[in-house]
Amino acid sequence: MLGAQQGEGARFIMVTIRDIADAAGVSPMTVSNVINKRPHVAAATREKVLATIDRLDYRVNVAARNLRRGRTHTIGLAVPEIDRPYWGQLAAAMIEQGKRHDLTVVIEQTGRSRENELNALALSRVRMYDGLILGTVGLGTEDRDLLKVDYPIVILGERIFQSPVDHVATANTDGARAAVEHLIEQGARRIAIAHGPLTDDVDVSSLRHAGYRQALEAHGIPFDPALVAEFEAFDPTSGAEVVHRLRSAGTDFDAVFCVTDYVALGVLRGLADARLRVPEDVQVVGFDNNEFGRFVVPSLTSVDPDYDEIAKRAVDLLTNRIENAQAEPVELVSSFRVVARESTGY
Repeated sequence: MLGAQQGEGARFIMVTIRDIADAAGVSPMTVSNVINKRPHVAAATREKVLATIDRLDYRVNVAARNLRRGRTHTIGLAVPEIDRPYWGQLAAAMIEQGKRHDLTVVIEQTGRSRENELNALALSRVRMYDGLILGTVGLGTEDRDLLKVDYPIVILGERIFQSPVDHVATANTDGARAAVEHLIEQGARRIAIAHGPLTDDVDVSSLRHAGYRQALEAHGIPFDPALVAEFEAFDPTSGAEVVHRLRSAGTDFDAVFCVTDYVALGVLRGLADARLRVPEDVQVVGFDNNEFGRFVVPSLTSVDPDYDEIAKRAVDLLTNRIENAQAEPVELVSSFRVVARESTGY
């Protein structure tokens, strides 16, 4: 069915496939075959039908067609903070991957809130998504049973493992270990780490702290609690404050591993304010390989979590789940690489 307007100021007229068929002198099935680009329609017939569609200003009612088919070709992506470089870059990759499957990606922001993540779960069916990709920050292991909903879900992040739904995680511990080992290979021995508060929960800070400890132990470097700088907010201001606190405490350090590039940006600022040269006096490594890292001075060495792979795996898992709801849950960990740049002497 179609809405067409015949002339300026004319009333709205509904046009159907049968109207097109009558005007073109063909069957409604032929019109349907042309609209849906099915083969085995003669070229002359196709051209006549298309000309009639254009003349009558016919447009497919996509919403109605999708409802009949039980699909909207729309998926939700609920992320903690769209204005953070990591999530913004990942959302862009998700949109590109969605195009491969003819999917529109609708982005929601949960604000790092458990309540908002639960709302995203509850409202996905109301919003008529075919499925949901959810970045979990507020929800934790104890909330696994809340993921047992009757529509397809893929979760991202480090808070929930062994869940009842498909899960794509980042190689946090291995990536952090590789970052610190890179610093050690560059001669650093007094390596500070900047991360959020450590709790009993599994999260980015705890997993990357574990990788930091593993690297030190593997290379026979004693762990020094004085080199652990915790912060509350994952932002550049916190990174600059880390440098100030370490120096105010008289802590000697020749490198800083930051659990995100966004924090590393502030560490670089703090070191510059302290007249410390990077990498000559202090080396810096981040995690996430955000786009801005290539353009700061000095350019930032970082762990690349492979946004494209995370997005591809998440969207592929979701589309597979849409087609096969009974398949066993899959848990995947993305690959990573250390991208060496000027902040560690490259």
